[in-house]
Amino acid sequence: MKKNIHVVGAIIIDNNKILCAQRGPDKSLPLKWEFPGGKIEAGESAQEALKREISEEMNCQIEIGEQVDHTVYEYDFGIVHLTTFSCKLIEGKPELTEHVAIKWLPPSELASLDWAPADIPAVEKLSRAIQVK
Repeated sequence: MKKNIHVVGAIIIDNNKILCAQRGPDKSLPLKWEFPGGKIEAGESAQEALKREISEEMNCQIEIGEQVDHTVYEYDFGIVHLTTFSCKLIEGKPELTEHVAIKWLPPSELASLDWAPADIPAVEKLSRAIQVK
């Protein structure tokens, strides 16, 4: 039986653009794009995990808003349960520590990237949104 992996992703919005992060070549899903975030640790809420992961991965602080999507996707390495949240930067600018590239794109251009499969439903939802707040 495959392992269930519970993860969170930050849809960081700044000036009507959304932060997209590219995974490294040596990671699972090499060079795929994703919303930054990571695994929920034991005893953490999804929001606590997201704040910690963004602080560790991007050296910045976020304010977490509404849940955007929840996706379950079965990969060869396990079943990923991804919950994404709308977020805004409150301190610092995202830095590359875990990722090889970041881009700020308007919602209409998100589909131009090669996304990790679990992130695609949120990308589609954001692309359909007329106005990002």
